[in-house]
Amino acid sequence: MSKLLTLKSLLLFGVALFVSAAANAQSPAATASGTAAGSTITITYHSPGVKGRKIWGELVPYGEVWRTGANEATIFETSRDITIGGKTVKAGKYSLYTLPGEKEWKFILNSETGQWGINNDGSTTDDSSKDVLSTVVTPMKSDSFNEQMTFKVNSDGIVLLWENLAVPIPVK
Repeated sequence: MSKLLTLKSLLLFGVALFVSAAANAQSPAATASGTAAGSTITITYHSPGVKGRKIWGELVPYGEVWRTGANEATIFETSRDITIGGKTVKAGKYSLYTLPGEKEWKFILNSETGQWGINNDGSTTDDSSKDVLSTVVTPMKSDSFNEQMTFKVNSDGIVLLWENLAVPIPVK
């Protein structure tokens, strides 16, 4: 009896592990890191896939604050003070949100970190009273199709890439 119970427990554990791994593979954890304006910038996020869906204006609605990824709110960390959109961002860790639009986006950094990206009703967890930066950026067509949402950090700043869109955020 004990052997059977142990075997069933191991089988159940294996199934649970497989289901958990498959669920996480839907929007895998990712990190982008690099140097811009003399600062190490690290973005920690979950990377959703296109999977044949219409992303902009449907899955990610225009005119609504978005957690900019999946699962937990995306984290933006800078090792030194930087300037984005003419505004100083102190060294530290922030939640990153965006407000997508067809012609322009708002890039938002919020002082609250560690929260899940959305509330039970589907709205974002961004508490605008804790926003430390909100600046307008211009999206453009990307050079290639990007199945997974990706951030890149380079000497000019950061770029969000997903589907056929690139959203550059200059850093000085």
